[in-house]
Amino acid sequence: MSVQADPGYSLSSERLRRRKVVNRIMEALATLAALLAVAVLVIVVASVVKKGIGAINVDFFTQTTSTFSFGPSQSGIANAIVGSLVIVFFAILMALPVGILAAIYLNEFASPRMRAPLQLALDVLNGIPAIVVGIFVYVLLVLGSGQSALKASFALAILMLPLVARSTQEVLALVPDALREGSLALGAPRWRTTLSIVLPQAVGGIITGATLATARVAGETAPLLFTSSLVGNEVNWNPSHPLMSMPYFIFAASEQADPGLQEQAWATALVLIAFVLVASTIARYFGLRSRRRRSGKR
Repeated sequence: MSVQADPGYSLSSERLRRRKVVNRIMEALATLAALLAVAVLVIVVASVVKKGIGAINVDFFTQTTSTFSFGPSQSGIANAIVGSLVIVFFAILMALPVGILAAIYLNEFASPRMRAPLQLALDVLNGIPAIVVGIFVYVLLVLGSGQSALKASFALAILMLPLVARSTQEVLALVPDALREGSLALGAPRWRTTLSIVLPQAVGGIITGATLATARVAGETAPLLFTSSLVGNEVNWNPSHPLMSMPYFIFAASEQADPGLQEQAWATALVLIAFVLVASTIARYFGLRSRRRRSGKR
């Protein structure tokens, strides 16, 4: 007595084998794409290290340089480092409170009718080119009154604002509604619930978004060309004056014929990459910590 094979079973097995083959192909393509992305990063970092590591020394961080001198000059970016710290610091002071408050309003208090257009406005602002923001701030603040580090900070704050607001909003949306409902059921007002219950749960994610936004704008050059480019070669902490910055130094030094200045431009780019690496590591740490906190793990 012969046993006939079930045609349905055979067809199902064939489909299963085909799905496994397709799955392996897609996994291979995804792995290849990830390796290509990492390879690009490795090539960029290796090129910067190769061309700029020779200029890294103690004088590079303690001396100043005028990128427009025609004779021998001191070699260093002390004034650029100080200027970048001042500009980015005031940009954080401007963007962080506004971005966090905007995110709280959108996620906790805004009606759906108000939330949609405001989110769209933030997304559009996030996509505006940096040079357009620089021209806007130049026309609004610089014309007629001159350049200053504070005006450069304002331009960078405009770029930071949508990043901080949208990242904070996403983190606030991850806080369980049960925590809000429990607080409201106990008689706490909405603002007290947000301040005492919601924000402490999301503080790690908020720090992560702020850190990534800071790393994002720290290397912007276009706004600085319009707001803080008429600079000297002295170390200056006064935000009311135009200050040298690392992105602008890279732009100016790379245009010079002096090979030493070009090497310093590569070295400054290496310093910026190191800053972004440190900032991204800090952001990742706080992101993981916030995720463990929301899941109840310590």
